[in-house]
Amino acid sequence: MTLSETFWVAFVTTMTGFILKLVSMAYKSKCKECSVCCIKIVRDVEMEVEEHEFDRLNPRPTTPQREQSNNNFI
Repeated sequence: MTLSETFWVAFVTTMTGFILKLVSMAYKSKCKECSVCCIKIVRDVEMEVEEHEFDRLNPRPTTPQREQSNNNFI
């Protein structure tokens, strides 16, 4: 019994989506170390925390200010 091309396309697409979702979840995680099977990832989360704290204390300009600064170049 051979499997159709449609099955393989759906299977590969599903597995790719699954892997991308796992990578996305790992990236959003604030864990310093993460290991799955034989793969171990160590991240520097302190720099990310400092960046988020800086962004919180120094908010970006709102949309009307950005539009005003862009209109100066026209």
